Amino acid sequence: MKKKSIILIVALVAFNIQSCKDFLKEELVSDVAGVYYTTAAGLEDAVDGAYSYLKYVYSNERAYTLTVFGTDEYTNGADGSHKGFNWYDATLRADNSVLREMFEWCYKGVNQSNAVIGRADVVTDMDATLKKTRVAEARFLRALYYFTIIRQWGSADLRLEETVGAVVTANKTSALDVYAQAIIPDLEAAIIDLPATQPQYGRATKGAAQNLLGMALLTRGWLTNSTADFAAAETNFSAVIANTSYGLVASHAELWDQSKQNNKEIIFAVQNSTDVLLNSGGDGVAPGEGNRGHLYFLMQYDNQPGMIRDIANGRPFKRFRPTDYLLNLYGAARNIDNRYDQNYKHVWYVNGNNTAFLWTQAYVDAGAKKRNGSPVTTADIGKPRLEMGDTAIYIPGPGREATWTAAKRAATRYQVILRTDAGKTNYNEFQYAHIKKFMDPLRPTIQWMEGSRDWFVMRLADTYLLRAEARLKQGNAPGARTDIVTVRQRSAFPGVDMNDPANTPATVDLTYLLEERSRELDGEQCRWYDLVRTQTLVSRVNQYNPEAQNRVAQFHIRRPIIQNQLDRTQGGYEQNCGYPDGPVCN
Repeated sequence: MKKKSIILIVALVAFNIQSCKDFLKEELVSDVAGVYYTTAAGLEDAVDGAYSYLKYVYSNERAYTLTVFGTDEYTNGADGSHKGFNWYDATLRADNSVLREMFEWCYKGVNQSNAVIGRADVVTDMDATLKKTRVAEARFLRALYYFTIIRQWGSADLRLEETVGAVVTANKTSALDVYAQAIIPDLEAAIIDLPATQPQYGRATKGAAQNLLGMALLTRGWLTNSTADFAAAETNFSAVIANTSYGLVASHAELWDQSKQNNKEIIFAVQNSTDVLLNSGGDGVAPGEGNRGHLYFLMQYDNQPGMIRDIANGRPFKRFRPTDYLLNLYGAARNIDNRYDQNYKHVWYVNGNNTAFLWTQAYVDAGAKKRNGSPVTTADIGKPRLEMGDTAIYIPGPGREATWTAAKRAATRYQVILRTDAGKTNYNEFQYAHIKKFMDPLRPTIQWMEGSRDWFVMRLADTYLLRAEARLKQGNAPGARTDIVTVRQRSAFPGVDMNDPANTPATVDLTYLLEERSRELDGEQCRWYDLVRTQTLVSRVNQYNPEAQNRVAQFHIRRPIIQNQLDRTQGGYEQNCGYPDGPVCN
Protein backbone atom coordinates (compact mmCIF):
# COMPACT_ATOMS: atom_id res chain seq x y z
CA MET A 1 0.00 0.00 0.00
CA LYS A 2 2.84 2.36 0.85
CA LYS A 3 4.44 1.70 -2.54
CA LYS A 4 1.12 2.37 -4.29
CA SER A 5 0.73 5.68 -2.43
CA ILE A 6 4.16 6.82 -3.54
CA ILE A 7 3.37 5.90 -7.14
CA LEU A 8 0.10 7.84 -6.95
CA ILE A 9 1.81 10.98 -5.69
CA VAL A 10 4.51 10.76 -8.36
CA ALA A 11 1.85 10.32 -11.02
CA LEU A 12 -0.10 13.31 -9.75
CA VAL A 13 2.99 15.47 -9.84
CA ALA A 14 3.84 14.23 -13.31
CA PHE A 15 0.44 15.37 -14.51
CA ASN A 16 0.69 18.75 -12.79
CA ILE A 17 -0.86 21.22 -15.26
CA GLN A 18 0.49 24.54 -14.03
CA SER A 19 4.06 25.71 -13.70
CA CYS A 20 5.15 27.49 -10.53
CA LYS A 21 8.22 29.19 -11.98
CA ASP A 22 6.65 32.66 -12.05
CA PHE A 23 5.20 32.30 -8.57
CA LEU A 24 6.64 33.33 -5.26
CA LYS A 25 7.92 30.12 -3.69
CA GLU A 26 7.14 30.66 -0.04
CA GLU A 27 9.87 28.45 1.36
CA LEU A 28 10.47 28.64 5.08
CA VAL A 29 14.02 27.93 6.20
CA SER A 30 13.81 27.75 9.98
CA ASP A 31 16.32 27.22 12.78
CA VAL A 32 19.04 29.11 10.93
CA ALA A 33 20.01 31.61 13.59
CA GLY A 34 23.23 33.48 13.14
CA VAL A 35 24.99 33.34 9.84
CA TYR A 36 22.54 32.23 7.17
CA TYR A 37 20.13 35.15 7.38
CA THR A 38 23.07 37.54 7.11
CA THR A 39 23.72 36.48 3.50
CA ALA A 40 21.79 37.54 0.42
CA ALA A 41 20.49 34.00 -0.16
CA GLY A 42 19.55 33.70 3.49
CA LEU A 43 17.69 37.00 3.53
CA GLU A 44 15.75 36.02 0.41
CA ASP A 45 14.70 32.77 2.09
CA ALA A 46 13.80 34.65 5.26
CA VAL A 47 11.47 36.97 3.34
CA ASP A 48 9.87 34.04 1.54
CA GLY A 49 9.39 32.45 4.95
CA ALA A 50 7.59 35.55 6.19
CA TYR A 51 5.12 35.19 3.31
CA SER A 52 4.64 31.48 4.02
CA TYR A 53 2.61 31.98 7.18
CA LEU A 54 -0.13 33.73 5.19
CA LYS A 55 -1.13 30.27 3.97
CA TYR A 56 -2.20 29.48 7.51
CA VAL A 57 -3.90 32.81 8.16
CA TYR A 58 -6.15 32.72 5.06
CA SER A 59 -8.36 30.26 3.15
CA ASN A 60 -8.50 27.41 5.66
CA GLU A 61 -11.18 26.35 8.13
CA ARG A 62 -9.88 28.48 11.01
CA ALA A 63 -9.75 31.57 8.80
CA TYR A 64 -13.32 31.11 7.56
CA THR A 65 -14.58 30.23 11.03
CA LEU A 66 -13.19 33.50 12.42
CA THR A 67 -14.57 35.69 9.64
CA VAL A 68 -17.71 34.03 8.19
CA PHE A 69 -19.38 32.47 11.22
CA GLY A 70 -21.39 34.50 13.69
CA THR A 71 -22.37 37.17 11.18
CA ASP A 72 -25.56 38.25 9.44
CA GLU A 73 -24.50 36.39 6.27
CA TYR A 74 -23.73 32.83 7.36
CA THR A 75 -25.02 30.41 9.93
CA ASN A 76 -24.07 26.80 10.52
CA GLY A 77 -24.53 23.87 8.23
CA ALA A 78 -24.88 20.30 9.50
CA ASP A 79 -21.24 19.48 10.18
CA GLY A 80 -18.14 20.89 11.83
CA SER A 81 -16.72 21.22 15.32
CA HIS A 82 -16.63 24.99 15.55
CA LYS A 83 -20.30 25.97 15.59
CA GLY A 84 -19.68 27.87 18.82
CA PHE A 85 -18.32 30.74 16.76
CA ASN A 86 -21.77 31.01 15.23
CA TRP A 87 -23.68 30.33 18.44
CA TYR A 88 -21.48 32.55 20.66
CA ASP A 89 -21.54 29.86 23.31
CA ALA A 90 -19.22 28.66 26.08
CA THR A 91 -16.79 27.05 23.61
CA LEU A 92 -15.46 30.56 22.88
CA ARG A 93 -12.84 30.34 25.57
CA ALA A 94 -9.10 30.56 26.05
CA ASP A 95 -8.35 26.92 25.15
CA ASN A 96 -10.17 27.01 21.80
CA SER A 97 -7.93 25.42 19.15
CA VAL A 98 -9.04 27.71 16.31
CA LEU A 99 -8.04 30.78 18.30
CA ARG A 100 -4.76 29.23 19.46
CA GLU A 101 -3.73 28.28 15.93
CA MET A 102 -4.56 31.67 14.42
CA PHE A 103 -2.80 33.51 17.26
CA GLU A 104 0.33 31.40 16.95
CA TRP A 105 0.54 31.53 13.15
CA CYS A 106 0.19 35.30 13.17
CA TYR A 107 2.98 35.65 15.70
CA LYS A 108 5.21 33.29 13.75
CA GLY A 109 4.68 35.62 10.80
CA VAL A 110 5.48 38.63 12.96
CA ASN A 111 8.69 37.07 14.27
CA GLN A 112 9.83 35.97 10.82
CA SER A 113 9.24 39.53 9.57
CA ASN A 114 11.16 40.90 12.56
CA ALA A 115 14.08 38.62 11.67
CA VAL A 116 14.24 40.09 8.16
CA ILE A 117 14.01 43.68 9.36
CA GLY A 118 16.55 43.19 12.12
CA ARG A 119 19.18 41.27 10.18
CA ALA A 120 19.09 43.07 6.86
CA ASP A 121 21.63 45.71 7.89
CA VAL A 122 24.47 43.17 8.12
CA VAL A 123 23.79 41.66 4.69
CA THR A 124 26.54 42.98 2.44
CA ASP A 125 26.31 40.77 -0.66
CA MET A 126 22.90 42.00 -1.86
CA ASP A 127 22.04 44.85 -4.19
CA ALA A 128 21.05 47.82 -2.02
CA THR A 129 17.80 48.54 -3.88
CA LEU A 130 16.72 44.90 -3.75
CA LYS A 131 17.50 44.74 -0.03
CA LYS A 132 15.43 47.85 0.59
CA THR A 133 12.53 46.21 -1.29
CA ARG A 134 12.78 43.00 0.71
CA VAL A 135 12.78 44.88 4.03
CA ALA A 136 9.74 46.86 2.84
CA GLU A 137 7.98 43.57 2.06
CA ALA A 138 8.73 42.38 5.59
CA ARG A 139 7.32 45.58 7.06
CA PHE A 140 4.19 45.17 4.95
CA LEU A 141 3.80 41.60 6.18
CA ARG A 142 4.41 42.53 9.81
CA ALA A 143 1.69 45.17 9.52
CA LEU A 144 -0.68 42.65 7.95
CA TYR A 145 -0.11 40.08 10.70
CA TYR A 146 -0.56 42.69 13.45
CA PHE A 147 -3.67 44.03 11.73
CA THR A 148 -5.16 40.53 11.88
CA ILE A 149 -4.21 40.17 15.55
CA ILE A 150 -5.75 43.42 16.75
CA ARG A 151 -8.89 42.98 14.67
CA GLN A 152 -9.44 39.59 16.32
CA TRP A 153 -8.22 40.22 19.87
CA GLY A 154 -8.34 44.04 20.18
CA SER A 155 -4.78 44.22 21.48
CA ALA A 156 -1.40 42.61 20.88
CA ASP A 157 1.78 41.52 22.58
CA LEU A 158 3.75 44.08 20.57
CA ARG A 159 7.21 42.94 19.51
CA LEU A 160 9.25 44.81 16.93
CA GLU A 161 12.44 42.82 17.35
CA GLU A 162 13.14 39.18 16.60
CA THR A 163 12.49 36.76 19.44
CA VAL A 164 15.25 34.18 19.83
CA GLY A 165 14.79 31.48 22.46
CA ALA A 166 12.20 31.28 25.21
CA VAL A 167 10.57 34.52 26.34
CA VAL A 168 8.29 34.62 29.39
CA THR A 169 7.42 38.31 29.48
CA ALA A 170 4.73 40.02 27.43
CA ASN A 171 2.96 43.34 27.10
CA LYS A 172 -0.73 43.75 26.31
CA THR A 173 -0.66 46.73 23.97
CA SER A 174 -3.86 48.48 22.96
CA ALA A 175 -5.02 48.52 19.34
CA LEU A 176 -4.43 52.28 19.12
CA ASP A 177 -0.82 51.87 20.26
CA VAL A 178 -0.25 48.99 17.83
CA TYR A 179 -1.52 51.20 15.01
CA ALA A 180 0.72 54.08 16.11
CA GLN A 181 3.87 52.11 16.86
CA ALA A 182 3.78 49.33 14.26
CA ILE A 183 1.09 49.10 11.61
CA ILE A 184 0.97 52.67 10.32
CA PRO A 185 4.73 53.44 10.42
CA ASP A 186 5.47 50.06 8.82
CA LEU A 187 3.08 50.73 5.96
CA GLU A 188 4.18 54.33 5.46
CA ALA A 189 7.77 53.11 5.13
CA ALA A 190 6.73 50.24 2.86
CA ILE A 191 4.89 52.61 0.51
CA ILE A 192 8.11 54.59 0.03
CA ASP A 193 10.33 51.58 -0.67
CA LEU A 194 8.06 49.08 -2.43
CA PRO A 195 7.98 49.11 -6.24
CA ALA A 196 4.77 49.63 -8.19
CA THR A 197 5.14 46.15 -9.67
CA GLN A 198 7.14 43.07 -8.79
CA PRO A 199 8.72 40.51 -11.15
CA GLN A 200 7.12 37.73 -9.09
CA TYR A 201 3.35 37.69 -8.74
CA GLY A 202 2.45 37.40 -5.08
CA ARG A 203 4.98 39.85 -3.64
CA ALA A 204 3.78 43.01 -1.94
CA THR A 205 3.72 46.20 -4.01
CA LYS A 206 3.26 49.89 -3.32
CA GLY A 207 -0.44 49.55 -4.19
CA ALA A 208 -0.90 46.70 -1.71
CA ALA A 209 0.72 48.77 1.05
CA GLN A 210 -1.46 51.78 0.20
CA ASN A 211 -4.57 49.61 0.26
CA LEU A 212 -3.66 48.05 3.60
CA LEU A 213 -2.83 51.46 5.06
CA GLY A 214 -6.25 52.69 3.93
CA MET A 215 -7.88 49.72 5.66
CA ALA A 216 -5.93 50.36 8.87
CA LEU A 217 -6.76 54.07 8.92
CA LEU A 218 -10.43 53.40 8.19
CA THR A 219 -10.60 50.86 11.02
CA ARG A 220 -8.79 53.16 13.46
CA GLY A 221 -11.04 56.03 12.41
CA TRP A 222 -14.10 54.11 13.61
CA LEU A 223 -12.39 53.56 16.99
CA THR A 224 -11.58 57.25 17.51
CA ASN A 225 -14.20 58.90 15.28
CA SER A 226 -11.31 60.62 13.53
CA THR A 227 -12.22 62.60 10.42
CA ALA A 228 -8.49 62.86 9.69
CA ASP A 229 -8.18 59.08 9.58
CA PHE A 230 -11.18 58.77 7.25
CA ALA A 231 -9.71 61.42 4.96
CA ALA A 232 -6.30 59.73 4.94
CA ALA A 233 -7.93 56.37 4.26
CA GLU A 234 -9.76 57.87 1.28
CA THR A 235 -6.48 59.32 -0.03
CA ASN A 236 -4.82 55.90 0.06
CA PHE A 237 -7.77 54.11 -1.55
CA SER A 238 -7.90 56.79 -4.24
CA ALA A 239 -4.23 56.23 -5.04
CA VAL A 240 -4.91 52.53 -5.59
CA ILE A 241 -8.00 53.19 -7.71
CA ALA A 242 -6.09 55.71 -9.84
CA ASN A 243 -3.27 53.23 -10.41
CA THR A 244 -3.63 51.94 -13.96
CA SER A 245 -2.06 48.64 -12.93
CA TYR A 246 -5.45 47.78 -11.44
CA GLY A 247 -8.93 47.57 -12.91
CA LEU A 248 -12.21 45.71 -12.45
CA VAL A 249 -12.45 42.61 -14.60
CA ALA A 250 -15.52 42.24 -16.80
CA SER A 251 -17.55 39.93 -14.53
CA HIS A 252 -17.54 37.72 -11.48
CA ALA A 253 -17.41 34.72 -13.79
CA GLU A 254 -14.06 35.99 -15.05
CA LEU A 255 -12.86 37.00 -11.60
CA TRP A 256 -13.32 33.48 -10.25
CA ASP A 257 -12.05 31.73 -13.40
CA GLN A 258 -9.18 29.66 -12.03
CA SER A 259 -7.18 30.10 -15.24
CA LYS A 260 -7.25 33.90 -14.88
CA GLN A 261 -6.27 34.43 -11.24
CA ASN A 262 -3.42 36.82 -11.95
CA ASN A 263 -5.73 39.57 -13.21
CA LYS A 264 -5.88 43.35 -12.88
CA GLU A 265 -8.43 43.34 -10.08
CA ILE A 266 -6.12 41.57 -7.64
CA ILE A 267 -4.04 43.87 -5.46
CA PHE A 268 -2.53 41.21 -3.22
CA ALA A 269 -3.00 37.44 -3.15
CA VAL A 270 -1.75 34.41 -1.26
CA GLN A 271 -0.71 31.90 -3.85
CA ASN A 272 -1.36 28.21 -4.09
CA SER A 273 -0.05 25.81 -6.66
CA THR A 274 -1.59 22.92 -8.57
CA ASP A 275 1.52 20.96 -7.61
CA VAL A 276 0.00 18.53 -5.11
CA LEU A 277 3.18 18.25 -3.07
CA LEU A 278 3.72 21.99 -2.75
CA ASN A 279 0.16 22.60 -1.75
CA SER A 280 0.02 19.85 0.85
CA GLY A 281 3.43 20.54 2.29
CA GLY A 282 4.32 17.00 1.28
CA ASP A 283 7.74 17.95 -0.02
CA GLY A 284 8.81 18.96 3.48
CA VAL A 285 9.60 22.48 2.30
CA ALA A 286 6.49 24.43 1.36
CA PRO A 287 3.83 24.94 4.02
CA GLY A 288 0.57 23.24 3.26
CA GLU A 289 -3.21 23.47 3.57
CA GLY A 290 -3.73 25.18 0.22
CA ASN A 291 -7.01 26.99 -0.32
CA ARG A 292 -9.71 24.86 1.26
CA GLY A 293 -12.59 27.19 0.54
CA HIS A 294 -13.94 24.63 -1.93
CA LEU A 295 -14.92 22.40 1.00
CA TYR A 296 -16.80 24.48 3.50
CA PHE A 297 -19.76 26.09 1.75
CA LEU A 298 -21.04 23.08 -0.19
CA MET A 299 -24.33 21.36 0.56
CA GLN A 300 -24.57 17.56 0.72
CA TYR A 301 -25.47 16.54 -2.80
CA ASP A 302 -23.69 13.18 -2.87
CA ASN A 303 -26.31 11.27 -0.85
CA GLN A 304 -29.17 12.41 -3.08
CA PRO A 305 -30.81 10.12 -5.67
CA GLY A 306 -28.75 9.82 -8.84
CA MET A 307 -25.74 11.63 -7.39
CA ILE A 308 -22.29 10.47 -6.34
CA ARG A 309 -19.35 12.58 -5.24
CA ASP A 310 -17.16 13.85 -8.06
CA ILE A 311 -14.47 16.49 -8.58
CA ALA A 312 -16.70 18.92 -10.47
CA ASN A 313 -19.32 19.11 -7.70
CA GLY A 314 -16.78 19.04 -4.87
CA ARG A 315 -16.37 17.45 -1.47
CA PRO A 316 -19.16 18.85 0.73
CA PHE A 317 -18.16 19.69 4.31
CA LYS A 318 -21.45 21.54 5.04
CA ARG A 319 -19.91 24.14 7.36
CA PHE A 320 -21.41 27.47 6.31
CA ARG A 321 -25.02 27.99 5.21
CA PRO A 322 -26.21 31.38 3.92
CA THR A 323 -28.83 33.16 5.98
CA ASP A 324 -32.16 34.17 4.50
CA TYR A 325 -30.98 37.76 4.90
CA LEU A 326 -28.04 37.18 2.55
CA LEU A 327 -30.08 35.31 -0.05
CA ASN A 328 -32.86 37.88 0.02
CA LEU A 329 -30.32 40.61 -0.80
CA TYR A 330 -29.71 38.83 -4.08
CA GLY A 331 -33.37 38.13 -4.69
CA ALA A 332 -34.33 41.77 -4.40
CA ALA A 333 -31.94 42.70 -7.19
CA ARG A 334 -31.75 39.52 -9.24
CA ASN A 335 -33.50 40.97 -12.28
CA ILE A 336 -30.80 43.63 -12.66
CA ASP A 337 -27.74 42.09 -10.98
CA ASN A 338 -26.03 38.88 -12.15
CA ARG A 339 -23.95 38.14 -9.04
CA TYR A 340 -26.22 35.44 -7.66
CA ASP A 341 -26.39 33.69 -11.00
CA GLN A 342 -22.62 33.85 -11.48
CA ASN A 343 -21.58 33.03 -7.92
CA TYR A 344 -24.11 30.41 -6.78
CA LYS A 345 -24.62 26.83 -7.91
CA HIS A 346 -28.07 26.03 -9.24
CA VAL A 347 -28.00 22.61 -10.94
CA TRP A 348 -26.61 19.15 -10.22
CA TYR A 349 -26.74 16.59 -13.03
CA VAL A 350 -27.29 12.84 -12.67
CA ASN A 351 -23.83 11.27 -12.43
CA GLY A 352 -24.60 8.01 -10.63
CA ASN A 353 -27.20 5.29 -10.44
CA ASN A 354 -30.43 6.60 -11.92
CA THR A 355 -32.59 3.65 -10.82
CA ALA A 356 -33.80 5.74 -7.90
CA PHE A 357 -35.59 7.95 -10.44
CA LEU A 358 -38.61 5.87 -11.48
CA TRP A 359 -41.98 6.95 -12.76
CA THR A 360 -44.79 6.34 -10.29
CA GLN A 361 -48.55 6.78 -10.29
CA ALA A 362 -48.05 10.13 -8.52
CA TYR A 363 -46.31 11.51 -11.61
CA VAL A 364 -49.10 10.22 -13.84
CA ASP A 365 -51.66 11.91 -11.60
CA ALA A 366 -49.66 15.17 -11.53
CA GLY A 367 -49.49 15.35 -15.32
CA ALA A 368 -45.72 14.99 -15.53
CA LYS A 369 -43.99 14.89 -18.88
CA LYS A 370 -41.13 12.79 -20.16
CA ARG A 371 -37.85 14.08 -21.56
CA ASN A 372 -39.36 14.30 -25.06
CA GLY A 373 -42.34 16.29 -23.79
CA SER A 374 -44.91 13.53 -24.02
CA PRO A 375 -47.15 12.85 -21.01
CA VAL A 376 -46.33 10.09 -18.55
CA THR A 377 -48.76 7.18 -18.68
CA THR A 378 -49.37 4.10 -16.58
CA ALA A 379 -47.21 2.20 -19.06
CA ASP A 380 -44.21 4.22 -17.89
CA ILE A 381 -44.57 3.33 -14.20
CA GLY A 382 -41.44 1.59 -12.92
CA LYS A 383 -39.27 2.85 -15.75
CA PRO A 384 -36.39 5.38 -15.22
CA ARG A 385 -37.58 8.96 -15.46
CA LEU A 386 -34.04 10.43 -15.69
CA GLU A 387 -30.96 9.52 -17.68
CA MET A 388 -27.28 10.17 -17.00
CA GLY A 389 -26.60 13.89 -17.50
CA ASP A 390 -30.19 14.96 -16.82
CA THR A 391 -30.90 17.49 -14.08
CA ALA A 392 -31.05 15.71 -10.71
CA ILE A 393 -31.30 18.69 -8.33
CA TYR A 394 -32.33 22.25 -9.03
CA ILE A 395 -32.26 25.21 -6.62
CA PRO A 396 -34.06 28.19 -8.21
CA GLY A 397 -32.72 30.53 -5.54
CA PRO A 398 -34.00 33.85 -4.23
CA GLY A 399 -36.49 35.70 -6.38
CA ARG A 400 -37.23 32.55 -8.41
CA GLU A 401 -39.04 30.40 -5.87
CA ALA A 402 -42.60 31.74 -6.01
CA THR A 403 -43.37 30.12 -9.37
CA TRP A 404 -42.55 26.66 -8.03
CA THR A 405 -45.96 25.69 -6.73
CA ALA A 406 -46.56 22.31 -5.11
CA ALA A 407 -48.35 21.19 -8.28
CA LYS A 408 -45.47 22.24 -10.50
CA ARG A 409 -42.95 20.44 -8.33
CA ALA A 410 -45.06 17.29 -8.26
CA ALA A 411 -45.03 17.21 -12.05
CA THR A 412 -41.27 17.89 -12.34
CA ARG A 413 -38.98 14.94 -13.08
CA TYR A 414 -36.12 16.16 -10.86
CA GLN A 415 -35.77 17.35 -7.25
CA VAL A 416 -36.42 21.04 -6.64
CA ILE A 417 -35.09 22.53 -3.40
CA LEU A 418 -36.87 25.61 -2.07
CA ARG A 419 -36.52 27.71 1.06
CA THR A 420 -40.28 28.18 0.88
CA ASP A 421 -40.94 24.44 1.13
CA ALA A 422 -43.43 23.91 3.96
CA GLY A 423 -41.54 22.65 6.99
CA LYS A 424 -38.23 23.01 5.13
CA THR A 425 -38.34 19.28 4.42
CA ASN A 426 -35.67 19.47 1.73
CA TYR A 427 -34.02 22.83 2.51
CA ASN A 428 -32.12 22.46 5.77
CA GLU A 429 -28.64 22.22 7.27
CA PHE A 430 -27.73 19.53 4.73
CA GLN A 431 -29.24 20.89 1.50
CA TYR A 432 -29.16 24.61 0.77
CA ALA A 433 -28.03 27.19 -1.78
CA HIS A 434 -24.28 27.69 -1.81
CA ILE A 435 -21.62 29.79 -3.49
CA LYS A 436 -19.45 28.19 -6.13
CA LYS A 437 -16.76 30.89 -6.41
CA PHE A 438 -14.23 28.86 -4.39
CA MET A 439 -14.83 25.48 -6.05
CA ASP A 440 -11.69 23.84 -7.38
CA PRO A 441 -12.01 21.54 -10.41
CA LEU A 442 -8.22 21.10 -10.54
CA ARG A 443 -8.06 18.86 -7.47
CA PRO A 444 -6.54 15.48 -8.40
CA THR A 445 -9.02 13.24 -6.53
CA ILE A 446 -12.54 13.51 -5.11
CA GLN A 447 -11.25 13.38 -1.52
CA TRP A 448 -8.45 15.93 -1.99
CA MET A 449 -8.70 18.79 0.48
CA GLU A 450 -5.79 21.09 -0.44
CA GLY A 451 -7.09 23.47 -3.09
CA SER A 452 -4.97 25.26 -5.66
CA ARG A 453 -6.88 28.53 -5.90
CA ASP A 454 -5.05 31.69 -4.90
CA TRP A 455 -6.59 33.58 -2.02
CA PHE A 456 -7.46 37.18 -2.93
CA VAL A 457 -6.53 39.19 0.17
CA MET A 458 -7.25 42.51 -1.53
CA ARG A 459 -9.11 43.25 -4.74
CA LEU A 460 -10.17 46.48 -6.37
CA ALA A 461 -13.95 46.14 -5.97
CA ASP A 462 -13.40 45.98 -2.22
CA THR A 463 -11.23 49.09 -2.44
CA TYR A 464 -14.07 51.02 -4.11
CA LEU A 465 -16.46 49.96 -1.34
CA LEU A 466 -13.97 50.81 1.40
CA ARG A 467 -13.49 54.24 -0.14
CA ALA A 468 -17.26 54.61 -0.19
CA GLU A 469 -17.26 53.91 3.55
CA ALA A 470 -14.51 56.48 4.17
CA ARG A 471 -16.51 59.01 2.17
CA LEU A 472 -19.71 58.27 4.08
CA LYS A 473 -17.89 58.85 7.35
CA GLN A 474 -16.88 62.29 6.05
CA GLY A 475 -20.44 63.15 5.08
CA ASN A 476 -19.87 62.63 1.35
CA ALA A 477 -22.83 60.41 0.49
CA PRO A 478 -22.80 61.35 -3.25
CA GLY A 479 -19.14 60.30 -3.52
CA ALA A 480 -19.91 57.05 -1.71
CA ARG A 481 -22.79 56.38 -4.11
CA THR A 482 -20.48 56.90 -7.11
CA ASP A 483 -18.14 54.19 -5.81
CA ILE A 484 -21.01 51.80 -5.10
CA VAL A 485 -22.48 52.37 -8.57
CA THR A 486 -19.09 51.59 -10.13
CA VAL A 487 -19.04 48.19 -8.44
CA ARG A 488 -22.70 47.49 -9.16
CA GLN A 489 -22.44 48.42 -12.83
CA ARG A 490 -19.88 45.66 -13.41
CA SER A 491 -22.55 43.14 -12.40
CA ALA A 492 -25.49 44.73 -14.23
CA PHE A 493 -27.36 42.81 -16.89
CA PRO A 494 -27.07 44.33 -20.39
CA GLY A 495 -29.06 47.55 -20.70
CA VAL A 496 -29.34 48.10 -16.93
CA ASP A 497 -28.09 51.47 -15.68
CA MET A 498 -27.07 51.17 -12.03
CA ASN A 499 -26.87 54.96 -11.78
CA ASP A 500 -30.66 55.04 -12.06
CA PRO A 501 -32.09 55.70 -8.56
CA ALA A 502 -34.51 52.82 -9.18
CA ASN A 503 -31.50 50.49 -9.18
CA THR A 504 -29.19 52.24 -6.70
CA PRO A 505 -30.82 54.57 -4.15
CA ALA A 506 -30.32 58.28 -4.76
CA THR A 507 -29.01 58.54 -1.20
CA VAL A 508 -26.93 55.71 0.20
CA ASP A 509 -26.18 55.09 3.86
CA LEU A 510 -24.18 52.61 5.93
CA THR A 511 -26.94 50.00 5.81
CA TYR A 512 -27.01 50.05 2.03
CA LEU A 513 -23.22 49.93 1.86
CA LEU A 514 -23.16 46.86 4.11
CA GLU A 515 -25.76 45.25 1.86
CA GLU A 516 -23.61 45.94 -1.18
CA ARG A 517 -20.56 44.51 0.56
CA SER A 518 -22.59 41.33 1.18
CA ARG A 519 -23.48 40.98 -2.49
CA GLU A 520 -19.97 41.72 -3.72
CA LEU A 521 -17.77 40.00 -1.12
CA ASP A 522 -19.91 37.01 -0.18
CA GLY A 523 -17.77 34.50 1.74
CA GLU A 524 -14.49 36.37 1.21
CA GLN A 525 -13.44 36.54 4.88
CA CYS A 526 -14.53 40.16 5.29
CA ARG A 527 -17.87 40.12 7.07
CA TRP A 528 -16.97 39.68 10.73
CA TYR A 529 -14.38 42.43 10.36
CA ASP A 530 -16.93 44.64 8.59
CA LEU A 531 -19.49 44.30 11.35
CA VAL A 532 -16.99 44.78 14.16
CA ARG A 533 -15.43 47.80 12.43
CA THR A 534 -18.76 49.50 11.78
CA GLN A 535 -19.99 48.68 15.30
CA THR A 536 -22.99 46.73 13.99
CA LEU A 537 -22.06 43.16 14.94
CA VAL A 538 -24.51 42.73 17.81
CA SER A 539 -27.47 44.45 16.20
CA ARG A 540 -27.16 42.77 12.80
CA VAL A 541 -26.42 39.29 14.13
CA ASN A 542 -29.43 39.52 16.46
CA GLN A 543 -31.60 40.67 13.57
CA TYR A 544 -30.48 38.30 10.81
CA ASN A 545 -28.83 35.17 12.27
CA PRO A 546 -31.50 33.09 14.09
CA GLU A 547 -28.99 30.63 15.55
CA ALA A 548 -27.04 33.47 17.19
CA GLN A 549 -29.98 35.60 18.33
CA ASN A 550 -29.86 36.62 21.99
CA ARG A 551 -26.47 34.94 22.35
CA VAL A 552 -24.12 37.53 20.92
CA ALA A 553 -23.00 40.31 23.27
CA GLN A 554 -20.89 43.43 22.91
CA PHE A 555 -17.80 41.80 24.43
CA HIS A 556 -17.78 39.31 21.53
CA ILE A 557 -16.20 41.94 19.29
CA ARG A 558 -12.94 40.69 20.83
CA ARG A 559 -11.87 37.06 20.98
CA PRO A 560 -10.62 35.52 24.23
CA ILE A 561 -6.84 35.62 24.69
CA ILE A 562 -5.47 32.10 24.20
CA GLN A 563 -4.57 29.95 27.18
CA ASN A 564 -0.91 29.56 26.24
CA GLN A 565 -0.46 33.33 26.35
CA LEU A 566 -2.12 33.49 29.75
CA ASP A 567 -0.21 30.55 31.23
CA ARG A 568 3.27 31.27 29.89
CA THR A 569 3.51 34.96 30.66
CA GLN A 570 5.43 35.70 33.82
CA GLY A 571 3.40 38.02 35.99
CA GLY A 572 0.21 37.21 34.10
CA TYR A 573 -1.53 38.49 30.99
CA GLU A 574 -5.02 39.93 31.31
CA GLN A 575 -7.86 38.07 29.63
CA ASN A 576 -10.25 40.15 27.52
CA CYS A 577 -13.33 41.32 29.37
CA GLY A 578 -16.46 39.20 29.39
CA TYR A 579 -14.67 35.85 29.15
CA PRO A 580 -13.91 33.45 32.03
CA ASP A 581 -11.15 34.85 34.28
CA GLY A 582 -11.38 38.21 32.50
CA PRO A 583 -12.55 41.47 34.02
CA VAL A 584 -16.15 42.66 33.86
CA CYS A 585 -16.73 44.80 30.77
CA ASN A 586 -17.39 48.47 31.41
